[in-house]
Amino acid sequence: MYPEYMVAPIREDLTSVGFEQLMTPEEVESVLNQKEGTVLVAINSVCGCAASKARPALKMAVASSETKPNKLVTVFAGMEGDAVAKAREFMLPYPPSSPSIALFKDGELVHMIERHHIEGNDLTRIVDSLQGAFEDYCAK
Repeated sequence: MYPEYMVAPIREDLTSVGFEQLMTPEEVESVLNQKEGTVLVAINSVCGCAASKARPALKMAVASSETKPNKLVTVFAGMEGDAVAKAREFMLPYPPSSPSIALFKDGELVHMIERHHIEGNDLTRIVDSLQGAFEDYCAK
């Protein structure tokens, strides 16, 4: 675990634009067991690709899309281990990766962006992938 003073600004990077920070497995289950609507889940982390690509792509995609998920949530790898583990259960069969981004529709995983998709792409492609998923799966 990291000191809270170190991760507080990293958390705020997403919560300041509307993401809800989930801290417990029960909070994760409550959100991801919903069978109606869309939920975007960001597994946040302290790594460089989260800072330079994942979080900026999330913010840009949400800010510039007319069609958006109903709910935006985040869990923090390296901090709330049980909450992250519960979120990753919902993301199976994808292996654990941090950062990662998942879109759920009506309780089903419909779009996944793993760490290797984040590290190996430029920011524009990640934003395009998210916006394409919003267009395909989120109600207008």
